Amino acid sequence: MTGDDWLATRFEENRDRLRAVAYRILGSEPEAEDAVQETWIRLSRSDTGTIDNLGGWLTTVVGRICLDMLRSRRGRPELPVGDHSAVLADDVPDPELEAIQADSVGLALLVVLETLSPAERLAFVLHDLFAVPFEDIAPIIRKSPAAARQIASRARRRVRGTPEPTDVDVVRQKEVVNAFLLAARGANFSALLDVLDPDVVVRADAGAGAYGSEPVLAGADAVAREFTGRAAAAKLVLVDGKPGLVWMQHGEPLIVFSFTVTDGRVAAIDLRGDADYLESVDLVTLKA
Repeated sequence: MTGDDWLATRFEENRDRLRAVAYRILGSEPEAEDAVQETWIRLSRSDTGTIDNLGGWLTTVVGRICLDMLRSRRGRPELPVGDHSAVLADDVPDPELEAIQADSVGLALLVVLETLSPAERLAFVLHDLFAVPFEDIAPIIRKSPAAARQIASRARRRVRGTPEPTDVDVVRQKEVVNAFLLAARGANFSALLDVLDPDVVVRADAGAGAYGSEPVLAGADAVAREFTGRAAAAKLVLVDGKPGLVWMQHGEPLIVFSFTVTDGRVAAIDLRGDADYLESVDLVTLKA
């Protein structure tokens, strides 16, 4: 048996597991197949002599590929899980796929997983469904093991029933947050007042407070004066799956702005700069 044959044989031994991992992360059988195929391509181009644990290496690679696919998917409209899952003809059953779909995770769980951020989804699936250690998950999502544990814990709580905002709420919140950003950046005081609830409250943790914000700020007038002309470096992002803002420095998040939107206006802004929080938060850049 040649080296290439041996490598192909070893990959085939891991294919079912990789396919199951990818399907649970992506919720789409065709996309899962694409992820597995890309994993094989990367393996065939790698120096396998440096790989001590092939199974772990393959799981890490397919996880990274799936994470990239999830983040790319955020930039285009999502199809419901039922629409991008495999559709099988009645006379051409696929027992292997049916086993994957039935084993440990059903359609209901896939629907819930759609509400998670990419990092949450990957951390939850790899750890809770496949027992991958947080030490192995951490480099995939570019966090510390402790942060990966926090992300998986947050995802687990949400999977167990914490209600998530509907797509309509997320779209509306993005519009409100973007309006706040544009008004603040343009020093448009009246526009800021329009987007703020009269009783809006701004709270800041110790990390954010160190950069000049008051620990507590209340009232639309006071908040508008505080933020007028001060958001030039802020970026629109998803903060743990919800629209918010982030202030970056040297490519790293320095302060995260989490928004509470009620009746189309900003009711509260939480400024978070604590190092542990910044290590665990999942941020995805949004287009304005």
